[in-house]
Amino acid sequence: MSIQHELDFHIHYGDPEVTGSLVVGTKEFDEAFFYDGDDLGVTYTADRLFFRLWAPTAGEAVVVLYRSWDDEVAGLELPMTRAEKGTWTLDVEGDFGGWFYTYRVKIGDGWNEAADPYAKAVGVNGKRGAILDLRTTDPAGWAADTKPPMRAAVDAIIYEVHVRDFSIHPESGMQHKGKYLAFCEKGTRGPEGIYTGIDHLVDLGVTHVQLLPVNDYFYGSVDETKPDEQYNWGYDPQNYNVPEGSYAADPYQPDSRIRELKGLVQALHSRGIRVIQDVVYNHLYDGYRANLAQLVPGYYFRYRSDGTLSNGSHCGNETASEHLMMRKFIIDSVVYWAREFHMDGFRFDLMGLHDVSLIQEIRRRLDEIDPSILITGEGWVMDSALAPEERANQLHAGRMPRVAQFNDRLRNALKGDTFDKASRGFVNGGWYLEHEIKTGACGSIPYNEYTFGFPLQPDQTVNYAECHDNFTLWDKLSLVGGGESEDILRASHRLASAIVLTSQGIPLLHAGQEFMRTKQGVENSYKSPDEINRLDWQRCADRKHDVWYMKELIALRKAHPAFRMTTTEEIRSHLRFEDAPGGCVAYTLRDHAGGDPFEHLYVLYHANRGTDDLPLPQLGEWEVLFGSEHVRRMDGRLQVEGIGMVVLGVSKRS
Repeated sequence: MSIQHELDFHIHYGDPEVTGSLVVGTKEFDEAFFYDGDDLGVTYTADRLFFRLWAPTAGEAVVVLYRSWDDEVAGLELPMTRAEKGTWTLDVEGDFGGWFYTYRVKIGDGWNEAADPYAKAVGVNGKRGAILDLRTTDPAGWAADTKPPMRAAVDAIIYEVHVRDFSIHPESGMQHKGKYLAFCEKGTRGPEGIYTGIDHLVDLGVTHVQLLPVNDYFYGSVDETKPDEQYNWGYDPQNYNVPEGSYAADPYQPDSRIRELKGLVQALHSRGIRVIQDVVYNHLYDGYRANLAQLVPGYYFRYRSDGTLSNGSHCGNETASEHLMMRKFIIDSVVYWAREFHMDGFRFDLMGLHDVSLIQEIRRRLDEIDPSILITGEGWVMDSALAPEERANQLHAGRMPRVAQFNDRLRNALKGDTFDKASRGFVNGGWYLEHEIKTGACGSIPYNEYTFGFPLQPDQTVNYAECHDNFTLWDKLSLVGGGESEDILRASHRLASAIVLTSQGIPLLHAGQEFMRTKQGVENSYKSPDEINRLDWQRCADRKHDVWYMKELIALRKAHPAFRMTTTEEIRSHLRFEDAPGGCVAYTLRDHAGGDPFEHLYVLYHANRGTDDLPLPQLGEWEVLFGSEHVRRMDGRLQVEGIGMVVLGVSKRS
C-alpha cells in the first residue's frame, strides 16, 4: 500500500478494528459514534482532572501534560481508556491548575498530537490547552452583569469594529492600545478634545458593537509573542472556545485574555451597548494541521465525490456542519460563548455554507438562554458539496425565522456593485436604481409582486453600505467619482448612510463610517498594517460635522418607530411609495406606523444634484424633521435641492 493510499484509507476508515470499517462522515458512522454528553474536554477541580475526547478512529489515545506552554519535554503522558460512542476518558487525582495539555492519538501506524478542540483556555499561540478554574477569570461584578434592554431585533443599530483598529491610533487617547482593555477605559479624548473609545460609541448612539473574530486564530497570522509585528482580521480560526491572545495585556497568562474579554463585554453593557461576536465555523486555518483534523482525520470537513475537499469558503477547506459531531461542536461552542461571556449576538461568517437545520437549532438553543440574542449571517449563495436545498443562504431565509442575513442587494444599489470598480450606485449617479432602493427601504420583504427580496420579515435583513470587506464607502465613491468634489462625495456618503438608517430591518455601520473612513484605497485590508486599518481619530476630529450628522441619523431612527416596524404586515399597511422623479425615492409612513408619535412621515431620498419639485400628499400640515438644509419651499409641494435626505412629519391631522 502506498503512503498516499494508506493516508487516504485512514482518513476515510480510521482503524478498521475500531470503526468496523465504517466510512468516516457517513450516516452509519454518525449513528454508531454520535456522543451527546456535555463533558467533552477537561473538567477541573482542585483535587481532580477528568478528560473526555471524541476520537472514534484512533487505536490509542494519550493525555500529554506539560508544566509550561513551551516545555519541549512532557511532564506526564497518561493513557486514556476507550469509552462509549468513540470517546476516550482519563481520571487523574491531584491539583494540576496551571499545567498545559494536549492529546495524542494513534491513527493507523502514526501518532498525531493536537490541542483539545473543547479547550476553554490555551497557552501562547494556542498550541496547548491550559488547565484553570474559569471562575477565577470573572472580573469583579461579573455575576451581576446585565444586558441592556432590547424590545425587538429591528431596534438594533450595529457598529462593526476590529479590536485592534479601535484604539491603536497614536491619538486615540486610550492607554491599552490594541487590547480588549481599551474598551473598558472611560473619559478618553482625542484630537481637539473629541470623544474616543467607549465614550464615542455612547455619544454616537449605537446599540450593539459587533467584534470581528475574537476567538483564538492561527498563530501564523499573528504571533502572540510579538503582536505588533503582524495584523490580521482573524478569519482563520484555531481554537474556537478561547479568546485571541494578541489582544490580551499578557498572552503568557491563560486567564488574562478570558478575563479581559469578559471585561470588555461588561464595560459595554454598563454603558447600554450589547456585544455581537463574529464567528467563523465554516472553515479552519488548515484542513490538515488543525486540531480537529489531527484528532479525527477526514470527519470534520466536507468532501466532493472525487475525494477533494469542498472549498466554498475559498480557504482550502469547508467544515461539514451536517455531520453530527461537527454540528454538536458548533452548537456547544455558540452556547458556551453566550453563557460564559454573556454575548448578545452572533454573526456567522459565510453562513450559506452551513446547513439550515444547524442554524435553526442554534436559534432554538439561544432562545432557551435569551430570545433577544441576535443571529445574523452572510447568506451568500455559494458553491459547496452540501446539497443546494440544505444551504443556509438567502434562498432559504424563509426556513430560518429570526435569523438576519446581510443585504448585499441594497449595498450594491447604494454605491454600485462591490465587485465592479466602475459601477455607480443610486447615491452617486447610477441609473435606474430607484426600484432597488424602494426594495431596500421596505426591508426587502415581499411588499408586492414587484418589490421583494430574500427576507419574509424585516428582522431577517441587515442593511449596510460598507463593512470590513471590500472598499469602504468613501473609497468606493472616490474611486468611481474620479475628480468629483469633496462636497459631492460627502453628500453622497451621507445619503447612503441615511438610507441604511431609515430602511426597515436592522442597520449596520462599519466603524469609522461616521467620519467617512478611508483605507487609502486598499480593497481588502485583512493583513494590511495598522496605518491602513486603524480608526483615524484625527480624521474623526476633522470631520466632526459628519460625525454629528450620523448621530442625528441614529437619533432620528430611535425617535421614530415607524422606521423599525416589526412585521411584514405592518410595513405593507403603513408604507406607501409616492410620486417622485428619476434620481429620487419618496414614501410615506402613515397612521402612526409602528406606534410612531407622528401620525404621518414623508421620506425623500434625493440623489440629484440640482432642484426638484415634488407633490406632497395632502395628509395635514407638514413640518421638517430632518434635512432642512435641502428644503427650498414647502407649500403643498416640496422643492428640494442637492444630494441628501429629507424627512417631514405630520403630528396631527388638520
